[in-house]
Amino acid sequence: MTTSGPAHSDFLDSTVDGLLRRTARRVPDRTALHYRDRTWTYAELDAAVSTAAALLRGDRGLAEGDRVATYGHNSDTYLIAYLACARAGLIHVPVNQNLTGPDLAHILGQSGAALVLADPDLADRVPDGFATLPLRDAPGALLEALATPTAYDRDARDPREPVQLLYTSGTTADPKGAIMTHRALVHEYASAIEALDLAETDRPVHALPLYHSAQMHVFLLPYLAAGATSTLLDGPDAVTLFDLVEADRADGFFAPPTVWIALANHPEFEKRRLGGLRKAFYGASIMPVPVLERLRAHLPGLAFYNCFGQSEIGPLATVLRPEEHEGRMDSCGRPVRHVEARVVDEVGRDVPDGTSGEIVYRSPQLCEGYWGLGEAGAFRDGWFRSGDMAVRDSEGYFTIVDRVKDVINSGGVLVASRKVEDALYTHPSVAEAAVVGLPDPHWIEAVTAIVVPRAGQQVTEAELMAYAREKLAHFQAPKRILFVDELPRNASGKILKRELRDRFQERAQ
Repeated sequence: MTTSGPAHSDFLDSTVDGLLRRTARRVPDRTALHYRDRTWTYAELDAAVSTAAALLRGDRGLAEGDRVATYGHNSDTYLIAYLACARAGLIHVPVNQNLTGPDLAHILGQSGAALVLADPDLADRVPDGFATLPLRDAPGALLEALATPTAYDRDARDPREPVQLLYTSGTTADPKGAIMTHRALVHEYASAIEALDLAETDRPVHALPLYHSAQMHVFLLPYLAAGATSTLLDGPDAVTLFDLVEADRADGFFAPPTVWIALANHPEFEKRRLGGLRKAFYGASIMPVPVLERLRAHLPGLAFYNCFGQSEIGPLATVLRPEEHEGRMDSCGRPVRHVEARVVDEVGRDVPDGTSGEIVYRSPQLCEGYWGLGEAGAFRDGWFRSGDMAVRDSEGYFTIVDRVKDVINSGGVLVASRKVEDALYTHPSVAEAAVVGLPDPHWIEAVTAIVVPRAGQQVTEAELMAYAREKLAHFQAPKRILFVDELPRNASGKILKRELRDRFQERAQ
């Protein structure tokens, strides 16, 4: 990368909102964002951010460092609220719009939110005692205030200040608020721009929830820094995406594997003219290799990028680029520019290439610990412990084997659930599969597959178990196969294996 690119010190020393201001000064009249029937130029978007910052610090009386939770669906106002917090010296707290009850109360209470920006259809879920302001579609909403531009005179922000509490997805425990600074996120944006070839000539679509770190921090904000024209959708609707590609308004798209599977299985997928789709980004969970092979076979001109990481690192840590897929489609690639990664054993010693261990990171992209919890045991000697089991090869490519907590101890032998899942995905009657260990008096944990059959197809447990035995070593093959209509997931597409273990544990005993 040359010194004029994102790695230049002026870029890396910027604040999050400062990156938008830089683009607005460079290309003020270029369209930055389409959302529904609204279009924002870069100059208009930057002015809206200042107006919202003035509202939060002035009319709402918030003080520097106050936490502002955003509890809403995808919208242009959601994006403006995040950038306004950055400009005003507030700490943004994105909240999954599907959370209710104790889960919602935990994040709002643990973060100490001084204000909740909530969409009107969600506002009645907010617990008593929290001040609220409508994001949109209501009298006095933040969107309504943006109609009257207001200047905001701000002191220079220190890039080392916190700008967001990025709560982990909580698939195994209560979510923890990773403290992200301007500096951490800006370094992550620079890494994303370079590793994913994000360019101002791209026409990306953003359809996954903006509260989730991947959509906001790997794609939308880096694309705004690059100067591209983005389209924001309410959700990943297949027909809308197909329409945008055919109308030459979209050429790139990010989705977790579950969404790519749904797109590939959509009845219109093979009928539509989708040759204009140039970049396919996937991540957030492991993409089954057989599914990726089917997608590549149908759209041979589509460049696939595998994005891997986790909330605490902003979240992009490694990328497998299109030219790197051949022969290593199960790999998550190599570390991005601002990330160092190692594979270590239980006491933190490097393991030889080709040996499984925990992947650990050191990076300016990393969080500063967890809000109210310090480092919470996640750091050791300056390295962040990811909880992911990985193997590194001699060329520096990493392959994620499993989550540490999802490795199955079957008869004293450790079994990686991903290997079993990949074998099952090659069967023509399997739409989705998740493999967990369930208590067993003989095996300690029995390798158990929970399978969603393809629509209109039938397959028996005996057939699938025989098929798996042909593909796997005897200790890896499932001891049981259970059939369900759908797999439980969080909003980012990750399968909730903890829920599957809890649901089927009694049946196993």
